[in-house]
Amino acid sequence: MTSGTTPGLTRFNTSAEGDALAALHEVCASSAWGSKILAQRPYATADALFRASDAAMAELTAEDLAEAMAGHPPIGRPKEGDPTSSREQSGMAGASAELRAAMLELNLAYQDTFGHVFLICATGRTGEQMLDAIRERIGNPPEQEREIVRTELGKINRIRLTRLVETTEEENR
Repeated sequence: MTSGTTPGLTRFNTSAEGDALAALHEVCASSAWGSKILAQRPYATADALFRASDAAMAELTAEDLAEAMAGHPPIGRPKEGDPTSSREQSGMAGASAELRAAMLELNLAYQDTFGHVFLICATGRTGEQMLDAIRERIGNPPEQEREIVRTELGKINRIRLTRLVETTEEENR
């Protein structure tokens, strides 16, 4: 991960407010999170941006977290035509029909239990690892699960922010 100033960070720091907010919304669907990050521009380094992201994530209310989660498709069903969603869920790409069926069933049970999609930082995880995680977490108390979701969202945001600040404008599309 980069820690200094990159062309992507410079682009983010100098872009029009509406463009920067749109880029942040692609990272995290929480408007509160995006507003907090936007308000602290410019960032001297990528690490400063990541610290601001972590701090903003820690301050999100339950409603803000719900808004952030609404921007994530269920594991095993990436948003059609969304390269970010497909890239992040690539561990499910080669999953067997049985694993996909089990994940779908548990996704639905999880959503019934908690009222939102099962959220996990899927980058680098296999389908089996994600299935194990949902099996483990489905029995959590709601308060514990909300904090796990907050942590997972923070991981996802860092990965997406890294991509934002390390890529050229063309690569970021």
